[in-house]
Amino acid sequence: MRHPTSFTFACAVLLVAWSGAPAQAQSRNNASGAPVDLTIVAINDFHGHLKPPPGGLVIADPADRSRKIKIAAGGAEHMATLVKQLRATAVNSVFVGAGDLIGASPLLSGMFADEPTIESLSEMGLEISAVGNHEFDKGPAELVRMQNGGCHPAKGCFGPRPFAGAKFRYLAASTVVASTGQTLFPPYVVKTFGNVPIAFIGLTLKGTPAIISPSAAAGLRFADEAETVNALVPQLRERGIEAIVLLIHEGGYPTGDYNECPGISGAIVDIVKRLDKAVDLVVSGHTHRSYICTIDGRLVTSAESFGTLVTRIDVKLDPRTRDIVSAKAENLVVRTEALAPDPAQTELIASYESRVKSLAGRVVGSITATLSRAPGPNGESVLGGIVADAQLAATRAEQDGGARLAFTNSGGVRTDIVRHDDGNVTYADVFAAQPFNNSLVTLTLTGAQIRQLLEQQWLGQQNPRILQVSRNFSYAWDAARPVGDRVDAAAIRLDGQPIDPAGRYRVTVNNFLAEGGDGFVVLREATERSTGGADLAALVAWFEQMSPIAPGPLERIRRVN
Repeated sequence: MRHPTSFTFACAVLLVAWSGAPAQAQSRNNASGAPVDLTIVAINDFHGHLKPPPGGLVIADPADRSRKIKIAAGGAEHMATLVKQLRATAVNSVFVGAGDLIGASPLLSGMFADEPTIESLSEMGLEISAVGNHEFDKGPAELVRMQNGGCHPAKGCFGPRPFAGAKFRYLAASTVVASTGQTLFPPYVVKTFGNVPIAFIGLTLKGTPAIISPSAAAGLRFADEAETVNALVPQLRERGIEAIVLLIHEGGYPTGDYNECPGISGAIVDIVKRLDKAVDLVVSGHTHRSYICTIDGRLVTSAESFGTLVTRIDVKLDPRTRDIVSAKAENLVVRTEALAPDPAQTELIASYESRVKSLAGRVVGSITATLSRAPGPNGESVLGGIVADAQLAATRAEQDGGARLAFTNSGGVRTDIVRHDDGNVTYADVFAAQPFNNSLVTLTLTGAQIRQLLEQQWLGQQNPRILQVSRNFSYAWDAARPVGDRVDAAAIRLDGQPIDPAGRYRVTVNNFLAEGGDGFVVLREATERSTGGADLAALVAWFEQMSPIAPGPLERIRRVN
């Protein structure tokens, strides 16, 4: 049966015979009718973290579960070693991803348009991945280049070798090119283990257009997740396929540790409950949380983010029913001190590090303590406020836009700026916090539109998207009031004075927000737009001018109830 795709490769590639196990072992399994063992190794939300993230992994202290501890974890060199160890001990294995493998990446990958991460994951044997929302950060054409290879359209060929594209296959069952009605990438891949075929369906969340730049989503439709999967089930069964694994870039919010699942909430719960019972297990992502869950009788997994965890899923396949008869999973910590660096990854990383070493290590300022991106109960974060202050400073002069206040989106502040022993902050540290290199846009809003902007922090959002504000702006919101009427108009103040609903104010945001990203559609109505420098450059300049920088109090936003 033909499956729609915008690529020209034959559909025969969707049915791939797995040769990971010796033929004799496979035939013995088939002859005896014994279950076929399969290990699925899974990751999600890697975000180009070729080196271990500075914050490590936070888990419950085994000696006192009421406490949290931080352990060194992650990095492609160590993750590759763990993946190879898991696959070496498995009779059959497959390595898969659940999206956001690239995008919002640190300097080492982001400076090279994430080509290093695609090469790294290809080298360690990744075979299949769903697309995540961040795969679309630079638009569909750039994502297709990540798959197929070729030089960057603007930067040219800038890496240590020609970029060949991903050796793994991206899947996009719910992402449709509007002009053709075809999916951007194949909806699924079928792999065979011991003569038992398994379909791996891959897709991203239907809310992707609201959380990427509207221009990046232009020309694409993102369909409902469960409806997309359920529509594929009859096609798969017509092909004699009973075993179905879903790789989905959407997730949940549990309250437990990395191998637990108490009180999970979020979009993944409803999606799984609406899936056809033919779907056997779900590998999820997006929320940067870790869990091993049973939802509606099905195994659902997620492995945190940044390569700090790898999920091992052990599956048994019945050669008679051709279905999955059991599945269990465990999240394994990618411990940097216990896993030797993989030589091939070390060599690959070094080939890119040599090209950015001087820039990455340039000291731009200093801090007295770690600047956290974690929001307080009011939604405000230390680093978010600093970013907003930097953007206001960069656009305050009349020739730069004449801004009077600034807003930035919390999702654009990607990592903490962690204090090193010497207190110095490098260019690489700042890049990791502001990796999108968005342009700053100064525009005019009325006071009434500013209030509308603040109300949109809760409108149409699964979770509130609290904007970070510059230090000269403040307001209060009431969690007990209905959505659309949570902000106290009298409490909205600029430079200590109430804003005038009819007044006109110059406001700086990044170009993602200016296009209405994250659902802040009132910004599309703004007038007198002027585009300035990049958010990254503004933050670098702030550190150069204001260091040493200390964490400030979270008092710009006041939460009632």
